Amino acid sequence: PELMDALNTGKVDGASVLIELAVKAREQGIDLRAAALGHKDGNVILTSPDIQSVEDLRGKTFAIPHKQSSHKLLLDQLLAEYGLSEADLQVVELSPPEMPAALAQGQIAGYCVAEPFGAKSVTLGTGKVFARSEELWPDSLCCALVFNGDFARANHDLARSVTQGYLAAGEELAAHPDEAADLAQSVFKAKPAVLDLSLQWISYDDLAIRPDAYDELIRRMTDTGLIKKAPAYEDFVDTTLLPASPERT
Repeated sequence: PELMDALNTGKVDGASVLIELAVKAREQGIDLRAAALGHKDGNVILTSPDIQSVEDLRGKTFAIPHKQSSHKLLLDQLLAEYGLSEADLQVVELSPPEMPAALAQGQIAGYCVAEPFGAKSVTLGTGKVFARSEELWPDSLCCALVFNGDFARANHDLARSVTQGYLAAGEELAAHPDEAADLAQSVFKAKPAVLDLSLQWISYDDLAIRPDAYDELIRRMTDTGLIKKAPAYEDFVDTTLLPASPERT
């Protein structure tokens, strides 16, 4: 909440945020412009080892980081495929770093989260992968690089330079996985086995927000009641910040 408030009011010029939060802010008339994705896929649904079926989650406590998130959307789809809904569980919001310990201590039966917090439970042996995001939502969106609209207009060349460097960084990470592992280690201080597993689940290439991917996001947000009046792609994604492509020339 503090980050979104700072971004919305212009106290910070740009941020990496859950894309659903950014779309919701745009729906509410807040001038945010999305530039690129943070990654694709890389979200897993983890459960305790004793959970053998979706039905086993009935009546259990399940954690997500925020209700406006792809993690909620992934959980909703998994439940719907087996005739369940969030009403059949106790869904709670929990800080991602707290999730592995909560699962290990039996406080929750499962969780859906971004990395490396899923891989941590797997490598500890306290959790198992119940479903991966690409199985439920191929090329799923999760977080996005967004700018305050006033900043992007007043500093267009700078915002465009940052965006293009950001996209190039994604291609570099995809082409050099060893470099990606070293960078992750410097940030997360997690064990190498955790980060190695995490990076097997995540894709960093092609981080542009495509119209078809955005339409799929909006469909899912609408179906689960996260949004009522979706902003048009052109009102949310600032394509002028992206490199020229055949589709736009």
